[in-house]
Amino acid sequence: RAADLKYIEAAARMIADVAIGDKVVVEKSTVPVRAAESIQRILTANTKKGCAFEVLSNPEFLAEGSAVEDLLHPDRVLIGGEETSTGRAAMEKLAWIYQHWIPKDNIILTNTWSSELSKLAANAFLAQRISSINSISAVCEATGADVAEVSHAIGTDTRIGSQFLKASLGFGGSCFQKDVLNLVYLCEALNLPEIAAYWQQVIDMNDFQKRRFASKIVNCLFNTSQTKILQSWVLPSRKILVTQDCHPSHIMFDLIASPVDHCCCRESSSIYICKYLMEEGAKLKIFDPKVEKEQILMELNHPNICNDPSRVEKLVTIHKDPYDALKGTHAFVVCTEWDEFKSYDYSKIYNSMLKPAFAFDGRRILDWKNLQQLGFQVEVIGRKTWLNGTY
Repeated sequence: RAADLKYIEAAARMIADVAIGDKVVVEKSTVPVRAAESIQRILTANTKKGCAFEVLSNPEFLAEGSAVEDLLHPDRVLIGGEETSTGRAAMEKLAWIYQHWIPKDNIILTNTWSSELSKLAANAFLAQRISSINSISAVCEATGADVAEVSHAIGTDTRIGSQFLKASLGFGGSCFQKDVLNLVYLCEALNLPEIAAYWQQVIDMNDFQKRRFASKIVNCLFNTSQTKILQSWVLPSRKILVTQDCHPSHIMFDLIASPVDHCCCRESSSIYICKYLMEEGAKLKIFDPKVEKEQILMELNHPNICNDPSRVEKLVTIHKDPYDALKGTHAFVVCTEWDEFKSYDYSKIYNSMLKPAFAFDGRRILDWKNLQQLGFQVEVIGRKTWLNGTY
């Protein structure tokens, strides 16, 4: 869980080698707390005569898919530096640059530790909200409550707010998990095991949500007219269409909990859904309207997902047309909020699938009542299955 800082350290040594005169070095990447201290130590140890350095922490708060908009119109700009006269002067210089398009009141000056920790804490809090509502989605499925109604009810409380309260397959993308794990590692290093365990639960709940959804798919496909004795070999013949959530996070989150106007596959929830289904031997037909075939296969062949490329080749096919992909499948799984998924001809899709036909909506974007009227057996995140007026 410790971050690899070798490239940051290499950059610091390069700066020290080529710098002439006094310089302000701005740390923009999301880094562990005290990374600026490490950079300052390297610069100081390699300083040439006539050079002095001030290291500032200026973390980015940019979302994939809206980075330019977030840069031009941020909620806040955070600048951290040493609490010395030279450190304060360096912070003021950077703040002056931002003031050309950002109101001064939106620029926050702190010490270096506070700046670095604030970035980790912000992402950890957002991830925590996603894991919290996903935990409630499991309770809803067990009781008959609807997580969308629960989310709306608690989100209208001004103390809580409505952001990041949409149940899903869990967060993905490149930031949330990395930053929460960095926070866990920091707490362990500071001998705060209870705090580390608290934030580790955010990650554990996110993993549980993905596995829980995959298990629901497997269990539903087992519980068909096939006898129990056949289940051990029937499942490998099951064909499932999985729609990818290759975006932030997220997926999405990004996701999900993440926006859908970009195509980042890093830590995508749908990739892990595919992993769990492949472990059960399910044959997957994958369709994504944005992500290239090569990118999907690269993610599925990552050692953390599957260390046997021949298995991916055997179980996975990538399709360019959703209707073609759905022919002869037992189920389809929606893992992202691409708008076009809402407008498909699901009557045509139902007629082309094997029966009983299952629909698994991991993003709550489909009209489940209409799907049920067409004949689908529908499973939705955060809602108990409702058939013929009864649970």
